[in-house]
Amino acid sequence: MLAQQGASLTLIARTASKLEETRQAIERQGLQNSQQVLTLTADVSDRAQVEKAIGDAIATLGPPDLLITCAGIAHCDYFQNLSLEMCEQAMAVNYFGSLYCIRAVLPAMEQRRQGHIVVVSSGVGLIGLYGYSAYSPTKFALRGLAESLRGELKPLGIGISIVYPPDTDTPQLAQENLTKPLETQRISSTAKTWTAEQVAHTILSGLKNKKFMIAPGQEMTVLARLHSLISPLLHRYFDGIVAKTRRERQSHD
Repeated sequence: MLAQQGASLTLIARTASKLEETRQAIERQGLQNSQQVLTLTADVSDRAQVEKAIGDAIATLGPPDLLITCAGIAHCDYFQNLSLEMCEQAMAVNYFGSLYCIRAVLPAMEQRRQGHIVVVSSGVGLIGLYGYSAYSPTKFALRGLAESLRGELKPLGIGISIVYPPDTDTPQLAQENLTKPLETQRISSTAKTWTAEQVAHTILSGLKNKKFMIAPGQEMTVLARLHSLISPLLHRYFDGIVAKTRRERQSHD
């Protein structure tokens, strides 16, 4: 979508083959001669790799107008089934991966006194959800980071947005579903699953309107604005689903 608007892009990920596939898909959209699509391999949980990749991108394409941090991993399961290594890896990728990227681009944005940063959190960054004890805290951390930076960056001419997507039809969601507890399946089944394209359109619309908080859909908008007020009601609702599921399981044992 950004490429269709004439932007040059840098894509950073771990797998070169997937980056190349994505680059070709973007170029098939019909780029202008002045546009470039640069692909760089890096693990965002490794600070040195992030700093090198973003440094190379700036050297090639110039200072960035926009940074979108959306790399993430999720392990959905009962807390007792989650290893400490899984929890540490989730924080390393989901939180520190974003923090490293932001730190790496800030000097270039600050020098020009312009730029915008988009941090992709999650609906479970607003309210903790059954089965997401490894994932949800990392998304809460991103919310705290974005809210803290908003005031600091504004006088520097740099904007920041935090995005709270609902369940989105991606390979990550398919992976989550492999280990998702039945209780979590029933809780999440009450919400609509979005396409990646729908979420992307909402993010770009939010950027156009200079929104700090971008929440796709009515459910996420209400949760983002009123989560502190309605969380007791949601907790009671979720607890009811969990209790019913356990009763049914016990009756079949």
